[in-house]
Amino acid sequence: MKRADANEAAALVDRMLTLLLSFVPAKGHEGINARTAIGDTRVNAYKLLIEDAMGPPLDNCFDQARQAGITLQQLETVRRQIEQEKPVSLGAVLVQNVGIRLCLATVAYILASMTYVSRQQVDDIKNALFQPFQDAEEIAADDMDQMTFQSLITLHGAITNHLVQTALPLPRMLKYQFFKPLPSLVMAYKLYDDASRADELRAENKIVHPAFCPMIGEALSA
Repeated sequence: MKRADANEAAALVDRMLTLLLSFVPAKGHEGINARTAIGDTRVNAYKLLIEDAMGPPLDNCFDQARQAGITLQQLETVRRQIEQEKPVSLGAVLVQNVGIRLCLATVAYILASMTYVSRQQVDDIKNALFQPFQDAEEIAADDMDQMTFQSLITLHGAITNHLVQTALPLPRMLKYQFFKPLPSLVMAYKLYDDASRADELRAENKIVHPAFCPMIGEALSA
């Protein structure tokens, strides 16, 4: 990469990894590994870019962050920041595109190991991923980057298929309405014939006080 491109791209890498680092826990073996990988890549960003060797270290940063427990929402924050960058040089544009693609690839790894509660949760994730993949695929197509375009199409298809198959056995989210405010234990018994699911009901509806639950809310169909 040319020096002018590397200068702009290195600053972009630093901003990207600074935000990624902010979501990595300070304690724990995985957190330490992620922080070390991100720190090393930030320090050596310019040198790695000049030598066209940024790919593997940047990929490792995202993988280590995943192992440290970064969430889908946090990755989406990183992706949106990268997307909002306005690079000028070709090198910086390439780094921006790589950063977005690494976010999407990391999301796929996280989704593969997630436990889902309802079909609605799965549908929400599937819908949220549609536009980011669409945008990334369009950029790859515009750049005539056939290999990346095909990889993104394949990954998007694999994620969609996984989510569809995962959702099939899951219960749906249904609306309920009681005639008056009730304790969560009573609601859980009436809805599920199982008062022990009161905590699940409180979490799903963000109930402030379990003794006085709102009359209207959502519950799983099973």
